[in-house]
Amino acid sequence: MSCSPEENDASTSCDDQKKYKGVRRRKWGKWVSEIRVPGKQERLWLGSYSTPEAAAVARDVAFYYLRRPSTLDNLNFPQMLPSYYSSVDTDMSPRYIQKVASDTGMAVDIRLIMQRPRVMEEDQRMEKN
Repeated sequence: MSCSPEENDASTSCDDQKKYKGVRRRKWGKWVSEIRVPGKQERLWLGSYSTPEAAAVARDVAFYYLRRPSTLDNLNFPQMLPSYYSSVDTDMSPRYIQKVASDTGMAVDIRLIMQRPRVMEEDQRMEKN
């Protein structure tokens, strides 16, 4: 994630932006995620998102399915990995993993975007009081 003066505005500083594993920001502001398939040079494109958290969750899901880690230390949001993921079939194709990760990231993106107006309204009410 780069942070140049042009990309920076008064409300966001480089220090305030958290870096997530497997996530980068495009010049035009979208957040993207991809992951390398173990044992191959192939990369799985996980999608383009409005929020860095959504891109990070998509990467986490793909990482979990592709690598089956013994610990969740390498995940950005281990608490967001639903418990039912651990019981899912381990013989999934990279294409299927790509779809599941992308769908999960999109769901997180939508939820976070839907929460924004409420948070902004609450901030405005607090400022008036």
